[in-house]
Amino acid sequence: MADVDAKLMQRALELARLGDPSPNPHVGCVIAVGGEIVGESYHEAVGLDHAEVGALRAAGDRAKGATLYVTLEPCNHQGRTPPCLDRILAAGVGRVVIGCRDPNPNVVGGGIERLEAANVEVTVGCVEDACRTLVQPWAKYVTQQRSYLSLKLAVSLDGRIATRTGASKWITCPESRARVHELRVAHDAVMVGINTVHADDPRLTVRDVAGRNPIRIVVDSKLRIPMNSHLVATAREIPTCVVATHEASRAVGEALEAAGVSLIRVPGTAEGRCDMQTALAEFAAREVVSVLCEGGAELAGSLLAAGLVDAMHVFVAPILLGPRGRPGAVDWAGPESPTDAPRIDKPHWELCGADAYVSGSLVYPKRTARG
Repeated sequence: MADVDAKLMQRALELARLGDPSPNPHVGCVIAVGGEIVGESYHEAVGLDHAEVGALRAAGDRAKGATLYVTLEPCNHQGRTPPCLDRILAAGVGRVVIGCRDPNPNVVGGGIERLEAANVEVTVGCVEDACRTLVQPWAKYVTQQRSYLSLKLAVSLDGRIATRTGASKWITCPESRARVHELRVAHDAVMVGINTVHADDPRLTVRDVAGRNPIRIVVDSKLRIPMNSHLVATAREIPTCVVATHEASRAVGEALEAAGVSLIRVPGTAEGRCDMQTALAEFAAREVVSVLCEGGAELAGSLLAAGLVDAMHVFVAPILLGPRGRPGAVDWAGPESPTDAPRIDKPHWELCGADAYVSGSLVYPKRTARG
């Protein structure tokens, strides 16, 4: 039974990853009779049917007495759509296997408890680690009211991001660059610092892979972004946001807003930079669940120093740029000891074309030691 449960939950996870439901969580559902799938679905987009409702519709009368596999505890509250529990109980499902509990503190009345009260057999924690990882960004969003932050870096074997002349296109291979575009699709927003805008005039759009463009964010404490930059020029076509301090120019801010840019003002730090903890809360207030930071070195360093990075995506190219090449992708003082260094927990390594790609959640040893 356990092997069958795990196999069918893995199928539910595969389905869940197909959706683009932000600000709702990714959820997949499979309904089976004797191990045979009779209905399956996933939460495709906000406002559309939840995974359980779609799977029940596909199963029809065969759902009665069947086993329902779902990656996240079924909802028992009225949101943009009615509670899934009503449909599950009405269909007469005999058993429900759940990947992980719903972490949302605002949910009143657990779905698991209601199922058990209705004498439905419930199994919780099937392929739990993978199910929790799937909803990790959303879990932070609903429990901390802050956007989940991923940091992407691309470096040479000797930790450089450009040659001694400043040339950086391209350090990584085409396969890695395509993977970065997949990461953009998987996040609600992509973020860079103002120095990256000045150096590269990026578009920050999705190319060469299928998917929608994320919201584009520029962290620009003093509002130095050029009005003729690609980001400002296309702000009416693709949602674009600039984060600045309260002290930054009012006139420039008004000009950006007139060009279609959304402006978020946050307190400044002692160094005059944007308070990024406040910025992440402001993003979440606008239903931005996840943010992918792509640079530059100063922004990446300030985020790591503040302990705000939740996950890392690092592409290492098999080239050497030499000691006079541009220094690393992260500009910060760093830890005093290797034991204090933030590190990727349970890193996933793979080859991406000619490059090595490592990813995973970031942990901060000092924070863990202090509880």
